[in-house]
Amino acid sequence: MRMKSLVLIAALGAVAVPVAAWAQRDPAYAAARAAGEVGEQPDGYLGVVGSGSASLRALVSNINIQRKAAYTQKAQASGATVEQLAFTSGCNLIAQTKPGEKYRTPGGSWETRGAGAPQRDPRCV
Repeated sequence: MRMKSLVLIAALGAVAVPVAAWAQRDPAYAAARAAGEVGEQPDGYLGVVGSGSASLRALVSNINIQRKAAYTQKAQASGATVEQLAFTSGCNLIAQTKPGEKYRTPGGSWETRGAGAPQRDPRCV
């Protein structure tokens, strides 16, 4: 059963690209990401690093609403769960971070991506 889940999760990895593309069109998102105010999380959703302003929290909430809608649509079409799609996207989005960008480790701490690979959940394929 675990192998079947991993195969399904690997097959759904392409979800991260369109989801990330939406947010990258927003200059406020790009500025917050460059400033280390937001980062990718293992659950597939964007997070606010620290407390953040009300406008930043609203921006992140809006992006996460869009992500959940995309995950839900893909889940219905593929037979996967929303959580499986979100997790797979989280794996991919963290892998796609660039040096200097923030991401949340599997242990829950915020890290700044260095030149090497980011720390990802061992279930990421």
